Amino acid sequence: MLLDTAALYFRAFYGVPDTVRAPNGQPVNAVRGLLDIITRLVTEFPPTEIVACWDDDWRPQWRVDLIPTYKTHRVAAVVEPPAADAPTAIEDVPDFLSPQVPIIRELLAALGIPVIGAPRHEADDVIGTLASHADIPVDVITGDRDLFQLVDDSRAVRVIYTGRGMARLETLTYAALVAKTGVTPAQYADFATLRGDASDGLPGVAGIGEKTAATLLADFGDLDGIVAAAADPASAMAAGVRGKILAAADYLRVAPTVVNVVRDLQFPAFEARIRPSTPEQDAELDRLSAEWGLTTAMQRVRAALLALA
Repeated sequence: MLLDTAALYFRAFYGVPDTVRAPNGQPVNAVRGLLDIITRLVTEFPPTEIVACWDDDWRPQWRVDLIPTYKTHRVAAVVEPPAADAPTAIEDVPDFLSPQVPIIRELLAALGIPVIGAPRHEADDVIGTLASHADIPVDVITGDRDLFQLVDDSRAVRVIYTGRGMARLETLTYAALVAKTGVTPAQYADFATLRGDASDGLPGVAGIGEKTAATLLADFGDLDGIVAAAADPASAMAAGVRGKILAAADYLRVAPTVVNVVRDLQFPAFEARIRPSTPEQDAELDRLSAEWGLTTAMQRVRAALLALA
């Protein structure tokens, strides 16, 4: 089970009132909500291993260099470095959420759930790499549609999609994805490139929506086939669509590198197997439960994980 951690704790933050507070008065609604989400997930989709995938860099400069609008709307500030390094973009995170992120990391570690990130890469890339190289079935837990590209029935990689809320989880396999979007997993990154995604600042091809993108992929196979057809006056592509594709040539050259998740990152060794907690872990979990006023939520998640150990 690969958790798109930030997507889940943002969902938890907005789903649980900020009146949920620790004994010291600090809001812990995202923390409690995330613990409850993990409890629900491991109970409904029992894993043998679990990883909290992390955004070490939520907006990698190499993606911004290719598409400057990438996640621009989520930038709260830009910090200029003293040397020739690239500026650092600070993500717009709600005031009550930022102080909870270190608590989340501490609790995950105490629960024995490894937090895995990679320099200059997003959690999507961590998930892409782990899902692509796992030798056991994989459930990717995310609200990010870009990760639909990872669905692979031959390797038992599914996406458990949280985009409609935890009460309406969708399990996406090859057939379910085709039914939902009209494209295959192998076509999904090209589909997203054509359609664009306002939530990521991807402009897409002007005038090409989801329906047209899916039709083009059905007719021409992939983005390369679409671009080639647009350049071929003898192709069956409609003149209006041809003009839109040709006008977006510069964007279409760089966008696939941004949209496709990285699948070849290297990580230090880590242990993801769900195992019984040690007495030392239990003592630390008891301490953290009391410190942050999370006794009931922690009892539930500990029981759910212990049942799988």
